[in-house]
Amino acid sequence: MAELENAIYEALSTVIDPEIRRPITDLDMVESVIIDPDSLVTVSLLLTVAGCPMQHAIQRDIVAAVSQVAGVNGVEVNIGAMNDEQRAALRRKLRPDEKEIPFTKPDSPTRVFLVASGKGGVGKSSVTLNLAIALAAKGKRVGLLDADIYGHSIPQMLGVSDSVPTTVDGMIMPVATRGISVISIGMMKNSPDQVIAWRGPILDRALQQFLADVYWGELDFLLIDLPPGTGDVALSLGHKLPNAEVIVVTTPQQAAADVAERAGTMAAMLEQKVIGVVENMSFFDTDCPHCGQSHRVELFGAGGGTTVAAALSARLEYEVPLLAEIPFTPIVAQAGDRGIPVVSLDASEPVSQSFAGLADRLVAR
Repeated sequence: MAELENAIYEALSTVIDPEIRRPITDLDMVESVIIDPDSLVTVSLLLTVAGCPMQHAIQRDIVAAVSQVAGVNGVEVNIGAMNDEQRAALRRKLRPDEKEIPFTKPDSPTRVFLVASGKGGVGKSSVTLNLAIALAAKGKRVGLLDADIYGHSIPQMLGVSDSVPTTVDGMIMPVATRGISVISIGMMKNSPDQVIAWRGPILDRALQQFLADVYWGELDFLLIDLPPGTGDVALSLGHKLPNAEVIVVTTPQQAAADVAERAGTMAAMLEQKVIGVVENMSFFDTDCPHCGQSHRVELFGAGGGTTVAAALSARLEYEVPLLAEIPFTPIVAQAGDRGIPVVSLDASEPVSQSFAGLADRLVAR
């Protein structure tokens, strides 16, 4: 019987908590395992909080894992919840250094990308979101922080507007969806129509909470969707994350390119490195009704991304490359409105392949 019990615990060690992304056995979530004479197994599971939104996924994974153990004839899962003392112990285990931003530590394995734009309407949030999922599709552990406090759109574009982050003894768990971990002020509002009207000091405290009080776990990449322009949020994150790198998003037209340069210059003022420019809504291909050939149509002009990259390279005195030209297609907006990012909807789409190529470039750096 002891041999069977050991095999069951080994199987349980393969069950990963979707929010914390660690085995449930490491998190002390398995209270007991009981094996009756007929080899029917009862696993008592302690959720971090009662009514945890991930409980059905964890329960399903437990049943699937334990059912594979030779000699087990059935599996039942009894669900309970941790008490205050157990939650406090879990927090100490996950975050021994409270209130510190883990990404600023010298041994942090996480690369932090601030995605910036000089103005709104260039598709910065869409680029950030689809890039995050493209990185996750390559097996990377990815977090996404929606720092556009006033204009948060990430939850709707991901289809998680109704998701509420779980809190464990004051520690916030990001919402796990489509292979990434996400947090946004939009998930914490009392109602969808609530307006966020915070001044600088409150904004700063909220950003500190997003970085220090959220349990991000061990990430390969953290992408932060900045608000457009060069305001309080960019300044605050520049000071909190001095090791972050900046990606500037623009569109082809000259007006957008001119203001995009300011976002890159702002990063340089904060001593952050601009690693490249992404030109969004760059072009689209269409079949000509006259000659039958496919033609590239530059609906919003051409050269904005190249112009920004060249200008920043000259101003910052190091090479700032044009990382990607993302095609223009209505499917991006349609997918976002449905809460299904385009890279998740159809990986064969040219726009999805562009994001995959951008992800490859960032992974290879």
